[in-house]
Amino acid sequence: MRKLIIYSLTMLIFCCKNNIDYYKVNSFSDSNNLNAVIEIPAGTNKKYEYKSITKSFEIDKKEGKERIIEFLPYLGNYGFIPSTFSDPKTGGDGDALDILVLSESIETGVVLETIPIAMLKLIDDGEIDYKIIAIPSDKNSQIISVASYNEFSRDFPEIKVMIEMWFLNYNKSDETQIEGWGTEKEALEEIYKNAKH
Repeated sequence: MRKLIIYSLTMLIFCCKNNIDYYKVNSFSDSNNLNAVIEIPAGTNKKYEYKSITKSFEIDKKEGKERIIEFLPYLGNYGFIPSTFSDPKTGGDGDALDILVLSESIETGVVLETIPIAMLKLIDDGEIDYKIIAIPSDKNSQIISVASYNEFSRDFPEIKVMIEMWFLNYNKSDETQIEGWGTEKEALEEIYKNAKH
């Protein structure tokens, strides 16, 4: 955990000092782990989003009001995979790919090395809005020990149900449906397909 905190603080200082755009951070680390930019810590009900124009994390606003999740708070650490883009021309939502990291709460602005274990195939208001489900690559930061979608499904089926129910209910103004789940291989294929070249 100490190693993770030091790495996170280093990344945070580095990015702020050099005014780096989080969207342009590499999708994969030097260790070939998937990078996740954390916008919303687990247990939070405020919807933080990264704004590339100001290069800052701000609470998202709708009609001038801060967006607060009027449901259970986020079940994991929510954010995006840098250097990806879900193209509207192919049914995407025009944003970077979303990621939900299952771990203890991680601060907004942390770039975390992760391992994808699954993909929730979500359709949000007619747009493809797939969610990559991951765990930290640092074993000391993991709260569940799985290496694949099959292990995740076998050992933690209740977590899958909780994730489905959360995404179907957290935003009553959107029409959301679940197409199913994908394996860790499908998750990686989706990431490569949406990677910025």
